[in-house]
Amino acid sequence: MNEIIMYDVIILGSGPAGLTAALYASRANKKTLVLGGDRLGGQTAGIAVLENYPGWAGSGAELSEFMKKQAETFGTEVVFTSAKTISGDAESGFNIMCDNGQRYVGRTVIIATGASPRRLEIDGARELMGKGVSYCATCDGFFYHEKDVIVLGGGNSALNDALYLADLAKSVKIVYRKGAFTRAEAVLRNRVAERENIECLFNTDLTKIAATEDGRLVVTTTDGAEIVTDGLFVAIGHEANTDYLTEDVARDNMGRLAQSNLPAGMFVAGDVQSGIKMQIATAVGAGCSAGMDAIAYLNSKS
Repeated sequence: MNEIIMYDVIILGSGPAGLTAALYASRANKKTLVLGGDRLGGQTAGIAVLENYPGWAGSGAELSEFMKKQAETFGTEVVFTSAKTISGDAESGFNIMCDNGQRYVGRTVIIATGASPRRLEIDGARELMGKGVSYCATCDGFFYHEKDVIVLGGGNSALNDALYLADLAKSVKIVYRKGAFTRAEAVLRNRVAERENIECLFNTDLTKIAATEDGRLVVTTTDGAEIVTDGLFVAIGHEANTDYLTEDVARDNMGRLAQSNLPAGMFVAGDVQSGIKMQIATAVGAGCSAGMDAIAYLNSKS
């Protein structure tokens, strides 16, 4: 049987919040473990060009790798696995069972598991996922070179996806249920307006998706129109990744957590945190705060 190691800080998630917390904790000489999920960086890793994080001009994946190496310099360990359950407490140790079959024990836990794209719940969406329906433009955009695609949504993520796809696809239609992109930044709205191969369909939504005989998609809109397209990219918001927590842990309507609802020794940071703006800069700040709070908590018990 493998020896169970007691970590001072276990961080769930390898996005900007989790890696920042790891940097602070390991620099404070706390034995620190990051359980990084299925890929380094979380949502940040999918950003092809990162424009709004001060001091960085590369991709999100490059930033994630840089932050990981920086934390590892101070002794942070990183294991790519995801939590399935958490039990115990700060007194006896938090027990984290993971999908790699291992158990990890920590004196404190920082939850930084972020959020995932909200799934589209209409006829055909689930069946055609990966067969024309995608939730990641940077992952799947390559397959739609010189083809026709639709982006569903109207926030920053949707407009960024549309702009990214416009460089690859022949045409991009943005379908949005409201009359204007009021939630998106002005710079993105202006860029979308300037692109000749982007068309915006306002005040409409999708009701059904079906596959055609030649492998394309036909989407039905709320006004009964049918649009044939090669791919549908969904960007309709996010839900927090908190399924591994028990039902008695209070969450908001997006599944996010408030620090006040967590037990002693457990902290939260990043997109999984209630009331935070979903930006890399705010995630880094939250990770810093959570890391420092965990350090202070540990020091108070020593």
